[in-house]
Amino acid sequence: MRVLLVEDDELLGSGICDALERTRYTVEWVRDGAQALEALRGSGVDLAVLDLGLPRMDGMEVLRRAREAGVTTPVLVLSARDTTLQRIGGLDAGADDYLTKPFDLDELMARIRVLERRTRGAVVNVIRHGSIEVDTSAMTVSVDGRNVELQRREYMVLRKLLENIGHVLSRQQLVDNIYGWDSELESNALDVHIHNLRRKLHPGLIRTVRGVGYVIDPLPAAAWSDR
Repeated sequence: MRVLLVEDDELLGSGICDALERTRYTVEWVRDGAQALEALRGSGVDLAVLDLGLPRMDGMEVLRRAREAGVTTPVLVLSARDTTLQRIGGLDAGADDYLTKPFDLDELMARIRVLERRTRGAVVNVIRHGSIEVDTSAMTVSVDGRNVELQRREYMVLRKLLENIGHVLSRQQLVDNIYGWDSELESNALDVHIHNLRRKLHPGLIRTVRGVGYVIDPLPAAAWSDR
C-alpha cells in the first residue's frame, strides 16, 4: 500500500515514515499543503495521513479541495486541533478518521489498518487465497500453516495482487505501489519479485498477462490442496 504522509514537522514526519516503512508500506512524504493537493489529485496513493497546520495551504483546505475534485482516497487527519467542533469540522470536510496530537504510533498504525480493511471491504487483518494466508497486522505469510519468509518488496507485491484478485495490475501499478517517487529501479526488479513469489508460494499463483501485467485469478481453496 502506498501512503501519502503530509507533515511539515521534520522530527514527527521522520518517525511516522520509519514506522510505516517498518510495516512494509511505501511512503511518499510531502511537507506543505500545495504538494499534498497535487499528490492527492494524482490518484497515485492508497491512503493519506494529513496534518492540518501546513505551510502554503491549510490541511482543511487541502481536504475540501480534494473532495470537491472527486478524490476518494481515505484520509486520516492528524492535528493538534482537539476541540469537538474542530474534529467534527474535519470529519465533515471529508476526513475518514481524526487523530489528535500527541498520539501513540501504535494507535496510528491500528487506525490505518482499519481504513485499509474498510477500503477492501474486510473485517479482519487476514487475506486468504486457497492455502495462502497473509496476516497484514503481523506481516506474516503462510502456506498450509507453514510460515514463508518474504522480502519486504515481495510481500508488498503479493499483498497488492491479493487485494485485487481477478484484476490485472499493470507493471507500472505494481512498481508505483512498492517503490517511492524518487527510488531508482532496476529494469528487471519486478520480474525478480514475481519469480521469487512463484518459487516460494506456488508456481501457478501469479499469471502473466503479456504486454499488460500480472494477476492472481480467483480460485477455490481446493486448488492449492496439493501443497
